[in-house]
Amino acid sequence: MRNAVRRFFCLLLVSVFTAGFVSACSSVNRSDNAPVQPSVADCRTVQHMMGSTCIPRNPQRIVMLREDYWINGLELGVQAIATVSEPGFPFPKYLQGKLEQLESVGNYSTVSLERILQLKPDLILSHPGLESVYQKLSHIAPTVVLNTSFPPPSWQEQLEELAYILDKEEAGKQVINNYQQRVEKLKNALGDRRYSKISIANTSSEYGIWSYGENHPCGSILKDVGLQRPEMQRGDFFYIENISKEKISDIDGDALFFISWERKDDGKTLERLKQSPLWAKLDVVQRDQVYLVGSHWHSSDILAINAILDDLFKYLVHTP
Repeated sequence: MRNAVRRFFCLLLVSVFTAGFVSACSSVNRSDNAPVQPSVADCRTVQHMMGSTCIPRNPQRIVMLREDYWINGLELGVQAIATVSEPGFPFPKYLQGKLEQLESVGNYSTVSLERILQLKPDLILSHPGLESVYQKLSHIAPTVVLNTSFPPPSWQEQLEELAYILDKEEAGKQVINNYQQRVEKLKNALGDRRYSKISIANTSSEYGIWSYGENHPCGSILKDVGLQRPEMQRGDFFYIENISKEKISDIDGDALFFISWERKDDGKTLERLKQSPLWAKLDVVQRDQVYLVGSHWHSSDILAINAILDDLFKYLVHTP
């Protein structure tokens, strides 16, 4: 009898061990081959560029793999735990004193999957440039790919998509409504000066002189305000790069907002451009209506958008 009992307990232990081993193996296989999904009761299914994903209803540890995602997220009332940063570009001046720089998990084209895994996120917001690692990101946490392909949708559409993903659509509407109210105030303050031709340009050590079209966020703001553009900057395009010095007249206008990337090499490139006789011949230079502005003119987050409006008020309304 005693031997029979002993055999029974031995068989029971073997069965428990076997079941646990099979369960563990099954769990590993699932994590290797299938995206992580929260329980049905705790998630909502959202549509995005890579299909549909069930995401937590109230995510607490979000990794946002674009800087404009986490900045807009803050305006919607959501805090990220990490983002990406671009090597060689300083933390933008328009954010200093307003936002603390988040921990970086890589750059726009390459992210550290190991570091993201260590952060234990419950949601990852990615972009089309990281499509090749989408499945790997999905194994770490539910992953949504927002539509910021090039040329991207308008900054309003981008904010609305983010608000939809974060279940903050009412907050998103309020942010855009606040922008529209500021645009109306600027229109009224400008009066007839809205018909001035406003040029936007940039220079970088890599790509020479740039100009920005009406599809670029800063160009779309000028269009919303009703400000006119020089002939070569009109139209539904994002930007024109590599404008030769011989065609520098394309960036002439009643006022010129010249964007600085806030890097030392770009500052040197601009100083060399200013030494050119062709620069000195521009009407806008001779009338001293060139305004050097920061990198926010190249960004699409709502803080950058409002900073652009600040510049328009400062230079077009309050400057004699």
